[in-house]
Amino acid sequence: MTPKMAQNVVKKKAIKPEATLTNRLEKKPNRPMGMPKSVASAAVVDGDVEAWGALVIVPYLFCVGHAAASAARTQLEYRFMIETAQIHLLPALEVARETAVQQAPNGICYASFGHTHLPALDMDRMVQAVPQSIASALSRKAYYFVPLALGETEETLIAPDYTTELGDRAVCHRNVSFNGADCVFISTRMMRDRFALAFEFFINAGHHFVDAAGVPESFSRLAWAQAEANVRGETSQDAWENRKQALANRERVDEKARAEYLEAAFSDAIAIYLLSLTVDFDYAELREREYPLLAPQSLAERLRHIAEIFPPNAGFEFAIRYRRRSN
Repeated sequence: MTPKMAQNVVKKKAIKPEATLTNRLEKKPNRPMGMPKSVASAAVVDGDVEAWGALVIVPYLFCVGHAAASAARTQLEYRFMIETAQIHLLPALEVARETAVQQAPNGICYASFGHTHLPALDMDRMVQAVPQSIASALSRKAYYFVPLALGETEETLIAPDYTTELGDRAVCHRNVSFNGADCVFISTRMMRDRFALAFEFFINAGHHFVDAAGVPESFSRLAWAQAEANVRGETSQDAWENRKQALANRERVDEKARAEYLEAAFSDAIAIYLLSLTVDFDYAELREREYPLLAPQSLAERLRHIAEIFPPNAGFEFAIRYRRRSN
């Protein structure tokens, strides 16, 4: 080392003395800086932020200043905690006791409770779509449209609003007995659209009608003739499985499976018929992976027969239209 270099080292040490070892100092955590890599997932509903109720790890892609992002994040977390705390579950019996029930012109009793996101006009028309001849057999039923019904225990609980966590625990519908009547609580917020909600309601109405009135002999003959002719597919998993079981032994029909098949096929046909009175839909929208759909011509025969037995109420029309294949 040259004399000049040595002089420079001495000068630097005078300006910046030897650093003290960090392990001799009291350790204090650094003040957090920067942006987090996880935020509460949220959706915008009617111009407001509605927390989903879960933390999701996502890339941080907000193109805003640090102060604005920090304020938004604080507000979101606060909103998340408040919404979760405010969702108070109520016993279904309490909801049935305190919610006013109205009766549609066709005689069906129904009510709405909580933030269902179901417009009153849509609900009224959906209920009134049930023909008078079917509704008369549902006199001991009351249908409650609620955000979420939870059936994790023997006691059914009702959520007056929606969160993802509660939605994961909810069921499509739940039946509760109250004052000699059967109250059916339908979870409106589990349905992705009006089509799905209407079908859920009509499936319940179809099953309830079959429980009360049974299956007409004329429909039984029609559906069984189709089954024996081995028409393709069916209208639900229950109908498909029971039909296969009933005909598993060609030498001897399984009468129990046959009866269950006819009940399922009839209630399915009622539900699809009622759905056709309420919304326009493509038959293919009912397709599920577990079984093939009933051939369109065979379904049309069943629906026309249902329309003859249960004519639509005033203001409703039944029609089947076939879409032409494109060349």
